[in-house]
Amino acid sequence: MSVTIEQLRSGIPSVAGWGKLEYTDWIDESESWKKGCYLGEWSFLDELHVSGPDALKLFSDFAVNSFAKFHIGQAKHIICCNRDGKIIGEGILMRFGIDEFEFQALGPVTAWLDYQLRAGGYDVQSEYRVSKFKFQVQGPSSVEVLEQLVGPRLRDVRFMHQHSFSVAGHATLFLRQGMAGEIGFELQGPLVHADDVRKAILSAGKASGIRRLGSRTAMINHLEACFPTVTHDYLPAVCEPSEREFLEDLSKRERLGIMKFRRWTLDGCLKAKGSFQAQDVSAWYRSPVELGWARNVKFDHDFYGREALEREVANPRRKIMTLIWSAEDCQDVQNSLFAGDAEPYDFMDMPRQQRFCMDAHSVLADGKEVGVATSRSFSFTFRQMMSHCVIDLDKSEVGTKVEVIWGNPDKRQKRIRATVAPSPYKKDLRRTELKTARAQAQAQAL
Repeated sequence: MSVTIEQLRSGIPSVAGWGKLEYTDWIDESESWKKGCYLGEWSFLDELHVSGPDALKLFSDFAVNSFAKFHIGQAKHIICCNRDGKIIGEGILMRFGIDEFEFQALGPVTAWLDYQLRAGGYDVQSEYRVSKFKFQVQGPSSVEVLEQLVGPRLRDVRFMHQHSFSVAGHATLFLRQGMAGEIGFELQGPLVHADDVRKAILSAGKASGIRRLGSRTAMINHLEACFPTVTHDYLPAVCEPSEREFLEDLSKRERLGIMKFRRWTLDGCLKAKGSFQAQDVSAWYRSPVELGWARNVKFDHDFYGREALEREVANPRRKIMTLIWSAEDCQDVQNSLFAGDAEPYDFMDMPRQQRFCMDAHSVLADGKEVGVATSRSFSFTFRQMMSHCVIDLDKSEVGTKVEVIWGNPDKRQKRIRATVAPSPYKKDLRRTELKTARAQAQAQAL
């Protein structure tokens, strides 16, 4: 598959399937994971269920992570790269048994792994599917809400571990994670039980003011807590000669109806807007090192892309930071809509763009391009316009002043002043000890 820059920048990007844009309003919903909790739905994520003697070997061969310690009932955030060490995709791998695993992710990485297990002759059985509801309940009151459904044993579930409880009469998997940078769980089970479980969660959370999370707000926590996401912050690194056979296989299986693969996970992921320009699609790829995941890269095993990552870990060039955008300059962009005598700047959707698209903007220092800003969003909690930025190391110090070029190349553009800030920007509370959290809540009540 050959992708030209014209194809990359053309067309209307799709929107991922979070349901409604808003349930209350985006300001109210974006406060929920700091002041209470929310119910968010990620049931559209793909699932690759793999079992058999070579199941663990498959993931070890194609993920940068170490599997020296991976217990039954544990989950890992795993990252898969191409031969150049650029990310094809990442997601959550859960271990259900000695030889039974399930990988859940967004984008083409699940199809890519499915191809690798078939092409590599691994002794496994696999099923590529979307069969489960995936409800995230995140925020400081999430434990109290879910405890009403399953009792105090919930507090024994360790971070990135899973346990099965009964909810509304249905066996439901509870995975403790924290995509909002707060205490949180993801509840999973067969889609046929989704309505029953959803109603039970909302009923248990009614007294504490649980909110439902709409698509307008869903990605704000990914910015505040620094969880870079495929298409929003990087493009899947599959448009390279080394991945040609995968793309040909994918196209063939779609034509034959063997794989009901949803096109937005590939074609829809290969969309880019904004001021950043380059001559090749690979300029929109990112490595684990650039996105703050160098700690996940372990050289205790051979894996696809290892040599390239060994070189980059030894000599990193860029890292991810937060940019705080000038409020005055952002106001000028919005005000331009009301000036009828001049071309307006590209508008800033609030709290962020709703396209499933990499909105990438050039970042300058002293007139030189030093980085790329993505996921521009307004955080109501911090009352700031902010973004991710993969930036040169020598410009990554907190407090460094830079400029973001706002606007597509064929439109009126504005230089927006910005300041480098920590990443993650919000304090990470995912690993809070749950029994301690109860004691703290009781002390505050007194």
